[in-house]
Amino acid sequence: MDQHWVTEVLAPRTRADLTGIVDTDGVLAGGTSLMSEPNPGMTRLIDLAALDWPDLVVRDDGLEIAATCTIDTLIHADLPRTWIATTLFDAAARALLASYKIWYSATVGGNVCLALPAGAMTAMCAALDARLLIWRADGTNALLTTTDVVVGNAENSLGVGDVLRSIHLPTGALTQRVSLRKASYAHLGRSGAVVVARSDGESVVVTVTAATVAPEVITVASTDPEQVARDVLRSIPPEHFHTDAHGTARWRIAVVEYLVVQAVRDVIA
Repeated sequence: MDQHWVTEVLAPRTRADLTGIVDTDGVLAGGTSLMSEPNPGMTRLIDLAALDWPDLVVRDDGLEIAATCTIDTLIHADLPRTWIATTLFDAAARALLASYKIWYSATVGGNVCLALPAGAMTAMCAALDARLLIWRADGTNALLTTTDVVVGNAENSLGVGDVLRSIHLPTGALTQRVSLRKASYAHLGRSGAVVVARSDGESVVVTVTAATVAPEVITVASTDPEQVARDVLRSIPPEHFHTDAHGTARWRIAVVEYLVVQAVRDVIA
């Protein structure tokens, strides 16, 4: 959609060029959301792509994903075979139910910062113990979890001028078995509930998104599927499940219990 109110586009080359961001600025990564609706209060665009961050960096301690890395680049990357949890990249992207054209433009960081309950990259990051590097507007850095950043339905904790620089996925999480299970009212509808299970063989980490207003990450010291499901539902306050066109809270609670059992069975089989 045309943004007739924008009068300036800034192409920053260094972090210093990001100073002075105000609430009428639009911070642009892929732009698939920013450009999808009118933003009459937005007068300037800050194009993060101009910073030319490397999309992916394989390190001894895991994978660094630039906030501007596209979903397509992530899911088609050639990564170490021992990182078996990278199957989650594609599974999460497909849970987004976006076309390949969106994958080519939408970015990992942009999807997280949108903070939508069904955000596919939010589910992936939360499930793999991601640490998000935030460039604060005051020049300091913060290293936060996904649940620190995504705090509500389309609500994140970033202040004006804060920029998500990168996402780090640790080797420990990348080398564990994972399974994503999802459900929706319609076969090709937006996900009403997404559950990711990850296990080291002794305990299970369960991440719930889409069904709740923000990611819920629960570690259970059991590998019994039914026990894990019970513990997960006990850990999530009922009011955190929401009702919208894609599912009622009551339906989502029931579906999450079922999906947890299925996902845990996948990772302990």
